[in-house]
Amino acid sequence: MKVGFFSPLPPAPTGVADYSAALLDELRKLGEVEIGVDGDIALYHVGNNALHREIYARALAHPGIVVLHDAVLQHFFLGMLDQEAYLDEFVFNYGEWSRGLGRELWNGRARSAADPRYFAYPMLKRLAQASRAVIVHNPAAAKRLREHAPDARVFEIPHLFRRPQLPGAVDVLRLRASLGLGPRSLLVGLFGHQRETKRLPVVLRAFERAIESGPNSSLDAHLLVSGAFVSETFERALAPSLDHPRILRTGYLPEPDFWRWTAATDLCINLRFPTAAETSGVAVSMMGIGKPVAFTAGEEIARFPEDACLRIDTGPAEEEMLAGYIGWLARDRETALEIGRRAAAYIAREHAPDRVARLYWDALRQCVSA
Repeated sequence: MKVGFFSPLPPAPTGVADYSAALLDELRKLGEVEIGVDGDIALYHVGNNALHREIYARALAHPGIVVLHDAVLQHFFLGMLDQEAYLDEFVFNYGEWSRGLGRELWNGRARSAADPRYFAYPMLKRLAQASRAVIVHNPAAAKRLREHAPDARVFEIPHLFRRPQLPGAVDVLRLRASLGLGPRSLLVGLFGHQRETKRLPVVLRAFERAIESGPNSSLDAHLLVSGAFVSETFERALAPSLDHPRILRTGYLPEPDFWRWTAATDLCINLRFPTAAETSGVAVSMMGIGKPVAFTAGEEIARFPEDACLRIDTGPAEEEMLAGYIGWLARDRETALEIGRRAAAYIAREHAPDRVARLYWDALRQCVSA
C-alpha cells in the first residue's frame, strides 16, 4: 500500500505542520508514504485556516482520508470565499431556510473569532460526505462530524505525542531562578497563539483573585503568558491586566526554547470557549512531559482520566474554579506533581507514536480494501 501524504510541514507556522512531520516519520516505519503524490490512498490534513486551501480542494477532487484537526471550518470559508459562495456553502450545510442566518454571519464576520454562533455552525458536510473516511482526535469532533454527515466513516485516533529532548534539571532550576522563582513557586503557563477563545481575560482575573484574596494573599505563584497575540487590538485591550509584577511574558518560542519554558512550568492552562472541538497539541505535550493541565470541561477531553487533569466548568463558575485550582496547587505542590505523573503515564500509554501510527495505518488499510 502506497500512501500519498498532504499537509503543511515545518517551517509552516502551525501546530498541524509539527504534528504531521512527527506522524510522517512514524508512518514511514510501517510502509510507503510519499509527500504530495498520488498513491493507493491519500491522507489529507485539514485545519481551519488558509494554509489548507489547496489540500481541501484536492480532498474534494480526489477523495481519500481526511484528518480533521479542527471540527469547525467556518473561519476557513469566511477567509476563502466571497459572499455568494459563502452563502451557497452555508445553505449546502444547513438548508435553504438558513440563508438569512448565513448572510447575518457573513455581515458580522469581524466578530467570528469569539462569537459562539460561528462555532455552532462548523460547515463540515461537504468534506465529510466526499471523503472515504475522516480521522478525528476526540469524541466531540466525531459527534459534530456525524451531525453533518450521519453516514460518514469516522475513526477516532488519539493525538500523537512524541517525547521531546527536555533540558536537564539544573538548566530548569537556573531558568526559574533567573525569573525570581523559588523551588516551591508555582509557575502557571499559557502557551501557543493567544486568541480570544483561550479565555485569557478569565485566566488573568482568576490569577489575580488567587494571589490577592483572603488567605491566598501571600500565595507563591506566577503566571507566564507565552506566544504571539493573533490580534493587536486584543493585546492592547489586555495590556493593563498583563502589566503585573507576577506576570511573565514571552513572544513566540521556537524549539528548544519552548521546551525550556514548558519544563519550568508547573501548571498549564488550556481553556477553550467557544470550542472548535479540537485537541490541543500543546496540552497533550504538557501532559506527556508530566505537567498538570486545566481544561475546559467537555467531550473534547472525555478520554482523559479524571485524576490525570483538571476540569473547569464554563459559565459563572469558570473564574472561581480556576482561581481555586491555582490556590490549591500552589499550596499543595505534591498533588500537582502526582497529577502530572498520572497524566504522563496515560499519554505514554494511549498517545505513543507507534500506537497512533498503527491506528492510522489500520484505518488506511481498511479504506483501501473496502
